[in-house]
Amino acid sequence: MKRVFVPVATMLGIQVMISISVISLSVMMPVVAKDLAIDPKLVGLFVATTYVIAAGIALAAAGPVVRFGAVRISQLALLMAAIGLALNSTGLVAATILAVMFIGVAQGPINPASAHVLSQRVPREYFGAVFSLKQTGVPIGFALAGIIFPQLLGWVGWRGASLVAAGAAVLTALVVELLRPGLDTRVSEGKAGPGIWHSIRFVMAHPQLRVLGCSAFVYVVAQHTFTFYLVTYLYEHCHLTIVQAGGLLSASQFVGTVVRLVSGGTGDRVPRMKLLGWTGVAMTVGCLATGFLPSDAPFWLIAVVVMGYGSVVISWNGTSQAEFAHLSPPGQAAAVAAVQTALAFMGSVFGPPVFALLSSTIDYRAAFIFVAACVLSAAIWQLVVARRPVPA
Repeated sequence: MKRVFVPVATMLGIQVMISISVISLSVMMPVVAKDLAIDPKLVGLFVATTYVIAAGIALAAAGPVVRFGAVRISQLALLMAAIGLALNSTGLVAATILAVMFIGVAQGPINPASAHVLSQRVPREYFGAVFSLKQTGVPIGFALAGIIFPQLLGWVGWRGASLVAAGAAVLTALVVELLRPGLDTRVSEGKAGPGIWHSIRFVMAHPQLRVLGCSAFVYVVAQHTFTFYLVTYLYEHCHLTIVQAGGLLSASQFVGTVVRLVSGGTGDRVPRMKLLGWTGVAMTVGCLATGFLPSDAPFWLIAVVVMGYGSVVISWNGTSQAEFAHLSPPGQAAAVAAVQTALAFMGSVFGPPVFALLSSTIDYRAAFIFVAACVLSAAIWQLVVARRPVPA
């Protein structure tokens, strides 16, 4: 049990802290924007910058993860997050931009590092459950940030809150050091992999991995348009209050986290590609149902639709990562995971701006239809490929 518990708990804790760092500026943005005299809508540009950098770092991380150890690289990521948070506390626009860049660097290597550790410590028959459990660190981190930062704003202001979070990131890195020697000694044995370009070619030439990677890009578009625009959509289109809309978003994140764990466990018993395909079909239905909500829909109907959509739109990540790890060549889980991570992060870069463009130039319904069409295409592709044998 310790053989599995320690690496899973370690990587989950790291993921939570990195996720808190990533979302910190978004949570505090109304106050930060006021003090810095900038438009709060710049948070969208900051988020895109974070994910662009994270995608590049993810691709570059596989080699260092193998050479220096996955936990050591994760510690370095935590220190990069701490530097970014500390820079944000200076109250300068230029420093906040640098902060966003440092946090992007911090986010990049976490999934490849986790894949490297977990793929060698966890039995393959439990990949789905374990990778999904690790991925719950993202919504857990987001939820904790939503609780902690508003409290810190009232006690120490946003600059103080940034410093507290920076200290927490450093403390996490120090605590992880107690566990690092055993984990990195185990997983760093052997030679480095053949390189990231080889992994990119491998993924794109592999029928299952190619569709999984492209689908991750599309599914993240749906996931992040749901996360970042739901409150605004419910406020503007359905005339809910900010409190009501925010409450529905928080509740849907909780439900989606539970379904993520169920999906991961199910993926250990049924073909994951098929499971991801049917998840995409459910996401399509949820997306269309959300986009076609009448402006005068009763609150109970809005809640049912949002909960239904939220239950599937954030449930797929761990299952996808588990299948990537399962199909990776021996010793190359980090490199292959880096490709999946980069593709997913690029979905975060392109999806929200396209959704915003369509919703502002046409209407919300057109934006939701666009997302649903993309998701359905990816879902059907996965269901078709799932019927084919996996190449040796």
